[in-house]
Amino acid sequence: MAKNKIEIIYQDSDILVVNKPAGISVTKDRSGERQLLDFLENQLGTQAASELKLIHRLDKPTSGVMILAKTAQAQSQFSSMFEKQLLTKTYLALVTGFVPAKGFGQVNAKIIKDRNNPGQMTLTRKKGKAAKTTWRQLADFTSYSLIEAKMVTNRTHQLRLHLPSMGLPLAIDPTYGKDDPIYLSEFKKKYNLGKHKEEKPLIDRLTLHAYQISFNDPLPGKPAGFVAGLDKNFKTTIKMLTKHNPNGKNAFKDPTDFEKIINAEPID
Repeated sequence: MAKNKIEIIYQDSDILVVNKPAGISVTKDRSGERQLLDFLENQLGTQAASELKLIHRLDKPTSGVMILAKTAQAQSQFSSMFEKQLLTKTYLALVTGFVPAKGFGQVNAKIIKDRNNPGQMTLTRKKGKAAKTTWRQLADFTSYSLIEAKMVTNRTHQLRLHLPSMGLPLAIDPTYGKDDPIYLSEFKKKYNLGKHKEEKPLIDRLTLHAYQISFNDPLPGKPAGFVAGLDKNFKTTIKMLTKHNPNGKNAFKDPTDFEKIINAEPID
């Protein structure tokens, strides 16, 4: 994919489905940097891009699948489907921490704006918006785990709060956790860096990716769902963690999931 070019996964007369890169905002923010629609304008033309309408959002540092509407009718239809939970959003999260033996779980915890930290959210037991996440461990890399997380509700920073509440914080999350990049030397035995060379991180961004959106009941004339492949750095990190852990591909509970993720195929 050319630099700054947005991958288009699917489009028809109603919707445009894209793979949003990490670091691009879906709306204008205080940084003044180009937003998603600015990039799409270069690809689709000013007129086509100006008609696109947001249905849902992804955090700026989160990559992955997004559906945009081409008409007001499609925006209303798909927004309603999200609200009524007729769509399932599946994320891939690289986390640290101890995963319970059963390897799956559910989080029900309300979310509210953090009054002490503008732009951040926090968990609450009192007032707040109900939020529900289901998750399961896909792979155990010893020092890291790959988690499949499904957002039953769609709350701001939901997974970035819910997963840490289970003792499974994202491996990299500058806002709610650690900001340390992941290096191959951390887990590759007998790692040897050439003389006078500086090791580059495998990944230094938020380790969260919106991998898949599925229709609970497929719509006529529409695919059953959409998959957004991992970007180069995230994919390389998963490959290296798989290669250099004691169990190889058997680190995955279902080894076929490794191939599916690397090839951007539906999981489940």
